[in-house]
Amino acid sequence: MTRFIPIIAAALALAACATAPTLYQPSAGPQSVGYAEYRIEPGRYRITFRGGPGAAPQQVADFALRRAADLTLSEGYDWFRVADRFLEGRPDNGPRIGLGVGGVDFGRRSSIGVGVGTSFSLGGGPSVASTLEVVMGRGERPRGQDIYDARALRRTLGQSI
Repeated sequence: MTRFIPIIAAALALAACATAPTLYQPSAGPQSVGYAEYRIEPGRYRITFRGGPGAAPQQVADFALRRAADLTLSEGYDWFRVADRFLEGRPDNGPRIGLGVGGVDFGRRSSIGVGVGTSFSLGGGPSVASTLEVVMGRGERPRGQDIYDARALRRTLGQSI
């Protein structure tokens, strides 16, 4: 039985490192990796992209923008404005190490103890979701912050995805 302990430990370590990549794809359900959108009114959508465990927040935000550009073009619009955005969740910062020191006095005898502990997430860490509310428009893109040319953004982010 004791000879299986190293094999089991190695399998657990590999399972902890194995995470599914975050791909640009439609979501299969509310908590699944991928994008989903909700039409609020014509030309106005709420778009959410949920990354897989361990996905970088910037990658998730880029995928949400990419979906906004794709949806804008498929709906026949030229540009979109991000009216609201928020990031849900927090990234996993990887393995953690802790150190503890303690002591006790028993009269004539005393004792000091030192402990070291580690932790890591077996599931690959928490996931991050980026949600955008976008308003779409046609024609020349107005000036202002958070206004994107859908074709230009699609070309730029399409190359990195």
